[in-house]
Amino acid sequence: MSDNPSDTAAERIDRAIARIEAAVAARAASGDALSRRHAALKARMAEAVSALDDVIARGATR
Repeated sequence: MSDNPSDTAAERIDRAIARIEAAVAARAASGDALSRRHAALKARMAEAVSALDDVIARGATR
């Protein structure tokens, strides 16, 4: 926050809005990254379960 007395209320409000918009954008980017990591993990887990199913099926036929 600026201690400059010549700042108008409108200027302070504009800076506050800019900070809020930046925080919203950062949070959205973080959420997108989390969604991508979740999708990747879900795909890897599906592959692992499929591989385990194959191992179990081969063991059951012996």
